[in-house]
Amino acid sequence: MYIKEINITGFKSYKDITTIRDLSPKHNVVIGRNGSGKSNFFAAIQFVLSSEFTSITQHNRHAFLHESVGAKSATAKVEIVFDNMDHRIPTESEEVRIVRALTMKSDAYYIDGKNVTKTEIVNMMESAGFSRSNPYYIVKQGKVNFLKFLVTSFKEAC
Repeated sequence: MYIKEINITGFKSYKDITTIRDLSPKHNVVIGRNGSGKSNFFAAIQFVLSSEFTSITQHNRHAFLHESVGAKSATAKVEIVFDNMDHRIPTESEEVRIVRALTMKSDAYYIDGKNVTKTEIVNMMESAGFSRSNPYYIVKQGKVNFLKFLVTSFKEAC
């Protein structure tokens, strides 16, 4: 199981639909100039899969909606498509689509087009091997430096 495609629309710096496909089942590298949307790409994945953005208050929702000169997106939508050929996600489908759509008044999750709760997504991901208590499938830039510091400190202590 791996993420094979991501579709982002109206989320933070992504105004129009942006599709990232043909992701590798092993390693992927995201590069780009400052301000090109790299951090928001990873924020989009976290928006759907992590607990970091679970409770978004109505006051904070505007931060997720794309805002450009003259117009603000009405909906922030992120779709993550998993290759499920190994059936780690317990379904007969060889592809699983998870969507989160956020507006100023609603926050909805979908699995393969069916409206579900965040808990159902968490349970499905846990059954596939993603741990809620160990969310290190995305290591943020600041965490890399912190982990390097910990390793260095550990080596010096030994």
